[in-house]
Amino acid sequence: DVVREAYHAYQGYVHRALQAPTPIERFFQAGEGYLDFALEHPRWYKIMFSGPERLGMKELPDDIEAMGLGVHQFWVDRVRECMQVGLLKEDDPLQTSLTMWAHAHGMVLLYHQGIFPMDREEFQSLFEQSGARMMNGFATPSFAAQLEKLYIQGQTAP
Repeated sequence: DVVREAYHAYQGYVHRALQAPTPIERFFQAGEGYLDFALEHPRWYKIMFSGPERLGMKELPDDIEAMGLGVHQFWVDRVRECMQVGLLKEDDPLQTSLTMWAHAHGMVLLYHQGIFPMDREEFQSLFEQSGARMMNGFATPSFAAQLEKLYIQGQTAP
């Protein structure tokens, strides 16, 4: 029940980004939702990304497995649509989204474990700046130039 509750809450945080009008706004708003959920619900976050054995199960129930696959597909779709409109370099959306998620997840885990000894605002700034640097590596030249201008202005998202 706790795992289901965590997934439902998480979906509420990231799926609201689907109301945004453009792919890049959907991508960045979903990222904000991801981080907000991780920081506001650290126990749920850890539960969602724990294997079944750590949760005392042999395997996840089918509905929870489906929710996990849905979360994964949500991010693949955000990356794919950014590639389709020329913001991100054409590449494998699955592998690109996994790389981006691994970066975000690693940052959050390090923060949750106290490896980054800073307050929430400092971590959010670090997370956004690090994400912008990573995004620059996946960006098309024109979008990378746009990101650079934003970064100089102290912004990390369009």
